Amino acid sequence: MNEDSYERTIDVVTIGTKRKWTAANWQARSPTGRQYVWGSNSLTDQSTRQAVPRGFRFLQVAAFVVAALYQVNANAQTASTVKTAKPLIESIVDWDEYTGRFEAVQSVVIQARVSGYLEGIHFKEGDLVKKGDLLFEIDRRPFEAAVARAKAQLDAARAREDLAEIEVKRAEELLRRDVGPESEAQRRRAEFQEALANVALAEAELVTARLDLEFTRIVAPIAGRISATVVDVGNLVIGGPSGATVMANIVTVDPIEFVFTVSEADFLRYARLSRSGERPSSREQQNPVSVQLMDEDDWTREGSMTFVDNQIDPNSGTLEGRATLPNGDLLLQPGLFGRLRLPGSRRYQAILIPDSAIVADQSRLIAYVVDDSDVVQERAVTIGPIHRGLRVVRHGLEVNDRIVISGVQRARPGELVKAIDSEILLDGTE
Repeated sequence: MNEDSYERTIDVVTIGTKRKWTAANWQARSPTGRQYVWGSNSLTDQSTRQAVPRGFRFLQVAAFVVAALYQVNANAQTASTVKTAKPLIESIVDWDEYTGRFEAVQSVVIQARVSGYLEGIHFKEGDLVKKGDLLFEIDRRPFEAAVARAKAQLDAARAREDLAEIEVKRAEELLRRDVGPESEAQRRRAEFQEALANVALAEAELVTARLDLEFTRIVAPIAGRISATVVDVGNLVIGGPSGATVMANIVTVDPIEFVFTVSEADFLRYARLSRSGERPSSREQQNPVSVQLMDEDDWTREGSMTFVDNQIDPNSGTLEGRATLPNGDLLLQPGLFGRLRLPGSRRYQAILIPDSAIVADQSRLIAYVVDDSDVVQERAVTIGPIHRGLRVVRHGLEVNDRIVISGVQRARPGELVKAIDSEILLDGTE
């Protein structure tokens, strides 16, 4: 067998690259770690520098070829399939979310203004009432008697006024004729002035008595939903400016306010955005808001900012804000929890990718991109909020990057992959 008879060409295709190995210059390493060199007519064990017997040459060469092909095939199998897509570009506004409670725009505690026995309740507990509706009645009879007494006292005061007026005129006439003393005329004038004052006092007492009589009928000061009654018919209620009996309360239901707090950091960010003209202050403009209840997925309830407090609470380091929303369906109740979103930026062009395409790598977040050679590269990214099912990426990605959106777990930086192009939709699907 001559030298040319050992010349063999082995073509191996591995990941798109063709290599040629010939028996004249082929080297290999056996599974045991020994390195062999195929020369023109012999196979040499490099570890012992001894020639391998000619009878084993064919078997050795065959084993080396099979091992090489196995390794090449294994390398070929590592070319994983991934799905890629370019990021979606959308004009959006960043929304900041806050948790808060609904509160009534107006809330009134119903208390007795006069003392007496409760005679009647004229509403259904928990019902909606209108302004001016009769709610409670207190026994009127003592107050009707007080009004009658005040009227009588007023009549008596007016009679004394008339008499005093007559007396003062007579005294002045006698003084003018030099018949009566001047001291008598002065006394009559003082009595007349006292009579006038007594009339005014009697008139005021009559007004007070009539008011007390009116206060026996307790009417709704505002429209809204009334609570349960605290006292029942037949109980003695105490009125007055202090210690008055609480009988019920009324809260307005439409519109309704949502009360929440923001941190100092958010307040400073809003203030700087306002100064730069990127976002108007909620103190100067009624910025739009959306509210979501705990069992809702969409932000369908819309309102506007109506109040920002004038100081930060030093205990909590937060600033209170209020938004007002319509409540025509009367679903929203004072005390109900909810979430509010408030515009936190101007409108801008954002890069959006599926949240599943972002991987946490210890203290940083990364996304995998595939270059023109189908080699995986990693990019450190800075993320923003979720927008319509997609994650906003603030830094780290470019518009034309091919992002790995499926098969992320099979992607390894620096490895070749088989990339299948796809598209990203706004609901987060591919």
